[in-house]
Amino acid sequence: MTLVIGTRGSKLALWQANWVRDQLVAAGAKVEIRIIKTTGDKLATVPLTASGTKGLFIKEIEEALAEGVVDLAVHSLKDLPTEQPPGLAVAAVPLREDARDVLISREGVGLAALPAGSRVGTSSLRRQSQLRALRGDLEVVPIRGNLDTRLRKLDAAEYDAVVVAAAGIHRLGFRERVTEYFAVDAMCPAVGQGALAIEVRKGDKRIECTVQPLDHRITHQAVRAERAALRELGGGCQVPIAIHAWCEDDRLRVLGVVAAVDGSRIVRAASFGLAGEAERSGAEVAHSLVEQGARDILGAVASC
Repeated sequence: MTLVIGTRGSKLALWQANWVRDQLVAAGAKVEIRIIKTTGDKLATVPLTASGTKGLFIKEIEEALAEGVVDLAVHSLKDLPTEQPPGLAVAAVPLREDARDVLISREGVGLAALPAGSRVGTSSLRRQSQLRALRGDLEVVPIRGNLDTRLRKLDAAEYDAVVVAAAGIHRLGFRERVTEYFAVDAMCPAVGQGALAIEVRKGDKRIECTVQPLDHRITHQAVRAERAALRELGGGCQVPIAIHAWCEDDRLRVLGVVAAVDGSRIVRAASFGLAGEAERSGAEVAHSLVEQGARDILGAVASC
């Protein structure tokens, strides 16, 4: 029986879906890929923060999965809301790619060397807010389009630099274009950044058992902590919330950041806990951020 993977049609989404397909084929499965156009793809020129839609890049794929049109879905985990539709579940989270953000500049200089007033393009409020906190003299502006489109806009001098996820750059073979990797303490990544989510229908044991070998336990624990923190804060993927977790000798470190969009205020929190208590560690970071005024910052964003 052939398994059908549902995915978006961007180069990065297809790379991810093909990677999963190759792993499953190597294990003896027959697999095909079905491309599904999502709302986010249809609103290619609308800033993500102005779309007003949750699950921009997954809604139609999840509908196809729930209806049995596809057997499993492959998502960038950072696109996945913390609450999933009834009847669906993340069955596997493979080993994470580099979760950091990177700067790519036309002149090959790092953030500190960019001239004042340089136009820096990025798609998320999370990156915009942290960039402004680091360099308030830059012109930080929204940018849309797939990764290769953003690089073309950079090369066409529409921007002096762009900030994007290292994972996509690595997966699509653009590693040599990276000017600077941001330390997670300087530019905290998005929840789930660099990780994939393999989503299935709950109770479909055949599919669950097929994809389970692709699950990387440490990565899955880390993203559970991140998603727990985001759930506690009540945010989605288009708010200036950054949460990153990683393991150090069976201990899980969770770092959280909430920043005002203009960079004028930023709160940080961190926790260390057992890897097996990921959700509790994530919730602790969220509570610490709230105590420092995170809800006031997020409320100001929501009212804009």
